[in-house]
Amino acid sequence: MNNFNKIFGSLLLVVIIVFGINKTSDIIYKVNVPTTESYKVEVKDNSQTNEKKEPVSSDIKAILALGSADQGKKIFTKCAACHSINKGGGNKIGPALYSVLGRKVASVNDYKYSKGMASFEKIWGFEEMNAFLIKPAAYIKGTKMAFGGLKKEEDRASLILYMNQQTDNPLQIP
Repeated sequence: MNNFNKIFGSLLLVVIIVFGINKTSDIIYKVNVPTTESYKVEVKDNSQTNEKKEPVSSDIKAILALGSADQGKKIFTKCAACHSINKGGGNKIGPALYSVLGRKVASVNDYKYSKGMASFEKIWGFEEMNAFLIKPAAYIKGTKMAFGGLKKEEDRASLILYMNQQTDNPLQIP
């Protein structure tokens, strides 16, 4: 019992010393809590951009004139992690994109599309692809495509021109 009293007394003494030092230091070094923010972070209000789709230039001919298929091949490397574009190329995380321009949206038979993409009743044309590439999730609500989009018109135009070459029947460029 004598050892128990020594151990208990030692632990009690340590607790008293720790709390005593804590309270003593609070008294000696009184810190005033600031009432105002020391560094104010301004946050841009994005409520309007979330409600509306990104503005898309309606002159697809002018947009396509900005791009080149050679540059589009380089830009496609961002897409290649999830999509194949070669003839006979299979699906990856995303569907195969060979002959995508001119075909119905969500029409690759052996790929399981999201509900948003499957219900999108359009044909992939130059205008649709341009609008989609700005920000896919904003253009087709409910798509599972996580790509953030291409902001530069030149990049979108180049990618579209490259994808138009990757087919047996390219669409006529306006």
